[in-house]
Amino acid sequence: MTTPWGDLALTRFPEDPRERLRAWDASDEYLLRHLAEQEIPLSGTVVVVGDRWGALVTALAAHRPAQITDSYLTQEATRANLARHGVEPGTVRLLTTQDAPPDRVDVLLVRVPKSLALLEDQLQRLAPAVHEGTVVVGTGMVKEIHTSTLQLFERILGPTRTSLAERKARLIFCTPEPSLERAANPWPYAYTLPDGIGTVSQGRVVNHAGVFCADRLDIGTRFFLGHLPDGKGAQRVVDLGCGNGIVGTAVGLANPEAEVLFVDESFQAVASAEATYRANGVPGHAEFRVGDGMAGVPSGTVDLVLNNPPFHSHQATTDATAWRMFTGAKRALRPGGELWVIGNRHLGYHVKLRRLFGNSELVAGDPKFVVLRAVKR
Repeated sequence: MTTPWGDLALTRFPEDPRERLRAWDASDEYLLRHLAEQEIPLSGTVVVVGDRWGALVTALAAHRPAQITDSYLTQEATRANLARHGVEPGTVRLLTTQDAPPDRVDVLLVRVPKSLALLEDQLQRLAPAVHEGTVVVGTGMVKEIHTSTLQLFERILGPTRTSLAERKARLIFCTPEPSLERAANPWPYAYTLPDGIGTVSQGRVVNHAGVFCADRLDIGTRFFLGHLPDGKGAQRVVDLGCGNGIVGTAVGLANPEAEVLFVDESFQAVASAEATYRANGVPGHAEFRVGDGMAGVPSGTVDLVLNNPPFHSHQATTDATAWRMFTGAKRALRPGGELWVIGNRHLGYHVKLRRLFGNSELVAGDPKFVVLRAVKR
């Protein structure tokens, strides 16, 4: 990536030499160019929210910024990119969306996230630290910035306007008004589940901002809940890509002897999963882990993996995450252990599972979704 301070060699995480997607885009370049051309003083506390792979904080490392991210993968990519450019550990403060933000923010740079709810939550959490002199600049691709995006900045921080588009990227300029009256932060959001979905009927779901389908039970998960395996006894179960954790919670309620590991790369998701699990009074044992899929789970130690893999990485459609989840599950499963997958019918996961496991069974299906079962031989 070419910046006003020199060229940077950046990678995503996990690093893959075959990866065609870049670790930055035109909106990152536009923001950095604006900061240099306008000679914006990057003094005091500089906070970067939503940096996708650490491109922004790597470029601005000399100013000792703080990065706030919901993504474990982003944090790991940032560490690797900073190290690649000789930045000493601790120069950039790495915070998650679950950490307390800095008490004072002098420069706030926001890479607009895909989730409007996550943006709302982060602006609400940062608003008390913003003062009249704070420089607030947002950035994103044109297709990511909507009227609702600008309204959030204006409602939570102050008057907002946008730049002209350059290379399909746009900047957001906001003038903070600390005295602005704003509604309370609505996140996390909790709701009661309907009847007819097994052990979690009338259960409680807690969603932090940014978790998929945060205000209702999505139809794919609802279908999966109706077709979960009915294993009993001592089992090691992984809810892989757990989201709000309702699937793993359902397993724990159905089989109190099960040990359930909830894993997601989203800090918001794992916090949601733990809150959902606690809210339903599950009697068994659970572990909650933010990480890269099954990495860190010892080989041959798991009886059952339940997975609803994502098929997007930010705005890009890709099956790379699903493939890594499937291969990680196979490694972690004991012989005879099972991977159960829910997915859109058109994604063709049965082909991947047959290639990897040598088998794939259709458990259930409807016009939109399929539930697939693969067994480690």
